[in-house]
Amino acid sequence: MDDQATNAATDAFVAHRNLLFTVAYEMLGSAADAEDVLQEVWLRWVKVDLAQVHDERAYLVRITTRQSLNRLRTMKRRKEAYVGSWLPEPLLTAPDVAEDVELAESMSMALMLVLETLSPTERAVFVLREAFDLGYDEIAAAVGKSPAAVRQIAHRARGHVDARRPREAVSPGQARAALESFQRALETGDPQGLLDVLAPDIVLVSDGGGVKQAALRPITGADKIVRYMLGGIGKADVALTVDPTVVNGSPALLLRVDGEIDGVMAVRVEDARITGLYYVRNPQKLTHLESETPLTLR
Repeated sequence: MDDQATNAATDAFVAHRNLLFTVAYEMLGSAADAEDVLQEVWLRWVKVDLAQVHDERAYLVRITTRQSLNRLRTMKRRKEAYVGSWLPEPLLTAPDVAEDVELAESMSMALMLVLETLSPTERAVFVLREAFDLGYDEIAAAVGKSPAAVRQIAHRARGHVDARRPREAVSPGQARAALESFQRALETGDPQGLLDVLAPDIVLVSDGGGVKQAALRPITGADKIVRYMLGGIGKADVALTVDPTVVNGSPALLLRVDGEIDGVMAVRVEDARITGLYYVRNPQKLTHLESETPLTLR
């Protein structure tokens, strides 16, 4: 490829890079793997004859989807050997992402965890259709299925996700209010304050990756979770600071121990109470919390 063609390929790739990263991340739940996918996409893209490409965005999304599907299948084996619960890698996002309801919902920890229960093809179809609003023909070309098959897969995946996602989306303000109450109670070690903001059937999922201490299985029930949190986080002989942040487009808490990032806690809020707590402590998953990751659905 000559310099002119390379420059044209580079310009197109850079123009769509944030979109391609968002596609890969929503399919994989891992920023590190999404970055690897984009490297593979670039290596394939520079070999393409651009004169034959009618829609560069669609073509790049197609390559990204195929590479993400390949990566998803290898990640499945990795997750099966993972120590304890696996949670998506949290991304620090700009506050305005939280105002983009569609984007924030599509990459919330709660939804990303539901997507983990889909097959690789179901996840690809769901993400491309529901988050990125691609047509069935375009998705069919990306996943190597007929449009009719894609339509059926999309219907099945949507039903599966709808049965498990929060009943209704709450505003960023409602989520922040619940999180502020939770933060105050956690910092002061107030068990009743925690019980007031936690739903009775709340589920806590913590991910230490076998490196940091975490519950190996999800903990269900407000009483158990309050005991776990005040007995663990609250009683550690360290300087714990808890700061509000925005992770995956939603309000979250960043926990520091003696000034170092120890973990991030994302929440699922319904009816002004917290119904899900997602606590990521695995150090390998905390590398995208220092600077904002630009994301887009279009």
